[in-house]
Amino acid sequence: SLQKTVPSGVECPNTKLGSESVAPMTKQTFYGWKIVWAILVQLTFTSGLSFYNHAIYLNALAAQPNFDVQSASAAVSIFFLSGGFAGLYVAKLVQEYDPRLSITLGALIASLSLCALPFVANLVQLFAVYVVFGVGFAASALIPATTLVTRWFQRRRAVALSLASTGLSLGGVLLTPFSAFVVDTLGFRQAMPLLASLFVLGVIPVALIWLRPDPESMGLLPDGDSPEQRQNNSKMKLAPDIAKTAENGLTFKQACRKRFFWGTSLAYVFTMLAQVGGIAHQYGLAREQLDDAQTALVVAILPVASIVGRLIGGWVVERGSIKVFTGCMMLLQAGSLSMLAGGFSIVTLCLGLFLFGTSVGNLLMLQPLILAEAFGAREYARIFSVSNLLSSMGTAIGPALLGFVYVASDNRYMTSYVVASAAGFAGLMLFVSGGRLAQDESSLEEK
Repeated sequence: SLQKTVPSGVECPNTKLGSESVAPMTKQTFYGWKIVWAILVQLTFTSGLSFYNHAIYLNALAAQPNFDVQSASAAVSIFFLSGGFAGLYVAKLVQEYDPRLSITLGALIASLSLCALPFVANLVQLFAVYVVFGVGFAASALIPATTLVTRWFQRRRAVALSLASTGLSLGGVLLTPFSAFVVDTLGFRQAMPLLASLFVLGVIPVALIWLRPDPESMGLLPDGDSPEQRQNNSKMKLAPDIAKTAENGLTFKQACRKRFFWGTSLAYVFTMLAQVGGIAHQYGLAREQLDDAQTALVVAILPVASIVGRLIGGWVVERGSIKVFTGCMMLLQAGSLSMLAGGFSIVTLCLGLFLFGTSVGNLLMLQPLILAEAFGAREYARIFSVSNLLSSMGTAIGPALLGFVYVASDNRYMTSYVVASAAGFAGLMLFVSGGRLAQDESSLEEK
């Protein structure tokens, strides 16, 4: 059974789930890396069958007489908003119980929503299904996944999270084309139960077999360190930006009193507005200069750049300042959106999409990572859930706002991407206004 757990770093006999079947590992075979690969697989299926598949589902619905593209597209905004609000409750569930409980329930809820989708007959039913779908996604994806990585890693957290979150992009690269093929071949009503089954089979077995709530449940320490190594690292202050242990992290109330928390969280409202809006309309932007076949090739640049950029970014963050790197990625996103708005040539289109994709891959990783490094693992799930709720508002608004500007600009994307770029620069300014990393503030106060 899935037992109740406490935050990583606190002794509790009830968190020994799975410890009988798996012996403690050496540093060379630290079990945390199995957690990382399991989360990569989990996020591949959750993102590929939800976040990246909305266009497929809604296009199939728009072909029916009861819906059109504009009205059906509102369901995507509802998905992100419901997921953001549900995340507040998911965080409590993950904080108090084994995260596998949340992941399992979320996968079941999401799969039932996918099964119900072909049978909706009006907008009320569609919105209701998408509300439930958003809840399932929130419970099975980023909040439990990033919480687990935060608990299992401290020194190597950046690399671990960059690898695990690669699943977000792999889902779009691998499962979205497959989903489109299945829907076109079998039809919407016959394809959705198959995709729903994939959601369950790709998430639940991996979670139950390989995931564990925290290293203490297996008699381990974060990063696979021995007690002596952990003590030496603390004395030598090898990682001053990282919360040293879960019990030394900040509480949710303490985090909310920090200017850095609100600066970062509000920055991500505008950052995600620009990012998701830019992603949602990239096909239409490319289509202004290219034919269908060329456009299909060009839009593949972004997810590939996202994967490559994220892996390089994890390596860079581990060796430098996460705040400086995050600011650079926000600047890169805003600048690349400006390049895309110019519509200068096919070369600048491809270069702009590559740079945009590089920023996308890193900024998705950096939000949970910078919060974990600023506030520690103690109440990370609650802290991230509130920040994620705010950023989900930008995620929900972005595609609709850029679409509205597109229509108001005589069906040209230049002004839409100017708006996206401006939102990106606004996010950067808010991030800078947040000041020092919360841990840096604490260090100065101690001195």
